[in-house]
Amino acid sequence: MTETAATQTHDWKGDAGDRWAANLARLDLMLADFGTAALAAARPVPGEKALDIGCGSGTSTFALADAIGPQGRVVGVDISQQLIDLAAAEAANEAAPDRAPIDFLCADAATADMKGGPYDLLFSRFGVMFFEEPVTAFAHMRRALAQDGRIAFVCWRSAAENDWVRLPLGAISHILPQPPANPTAPGPFAFGDAEYLRDILTHAGFEQIGIEPFDTPISYGQGATREAAVDDALDMAMAVGPLSRALADQPPEICNKAAKAVRAAFAERPGDTSVLIDGAAWIVTAQRGA
Repeated sequence: MTETAATQTHDWKGDAGDRWAANLARLDLMLADFGTAALAAARPVPGEKALDIGCGSGTSTFALADAIGPQGRVVGVDISQQLIDLAAAEAANEAAPDRAPIDFLCADAATADMKGGPYDLLFSRFGVMFFEEPVTAFAHMRRALAQDGRIAFVCWRSAAENDWVRLPLGAISHILPQPPANPTAPGPFAFGDAEYLRDILTHAGFEQIGIEPFDTPISYGQGATREAAVDDALDMAMAVGPLSRALADQPPEICNKAAKAVRAAFAERPGDTSVLIDGAAWIVTAQRGA
């Protein structure tokens, strides 16, 4: 594992995992439509075995298990112990006789032994863009699939197409300019280029690759009134995502200026009980290949 990958692993086991856990309701609202679209593309079949990569607190895992039913099995894998603990607790507290049995595993899907396979389906809701060596990681996960197995996942397109990044970072560009980012570096937007993503999957041994755009308004933040919704959108941006990282080491006066600018940007977007912003992703499907 390189220093970059090690840093990301440490972050998800620490501060990033804590921040995600503290904002689960808002994040699930933000990602709901994307997860639904990815699940439809995955075409889960009752009785299948499925592996949910980067499962987080289990929202996508539970949806998979509901679709597959009690004769199948689902394993959720995530690198964050905090999120795996939340997922396991939810599974233990919620009796669902029509749901597939679920196991949760705290591990790095890029290298971990995927026990319980072979799997019919590898699935992910925004959990596969962080691998330091993506070809190696996807080839490793491919080996956990049955011969006729398939993969389906949703990943972000470019940062410029997604308002949850574009709006806050654009709003602070005159206050705290951000250096240009490597578009293929491990992170949320590593797969923004469809041809780059296709090459990764091809070299990892996948075939019949489909990469389809999916655009939808995102409900960002929520509140009983318009003002409360804008305030919550600002609070969410300050708590998780690129704005929170950009301001992490900044003095209070810079953070206050940035907060005012970002709030003004969110206030220009429509919505009553949430701020509606533009979201853009790829829905990706592929077969295991020989």
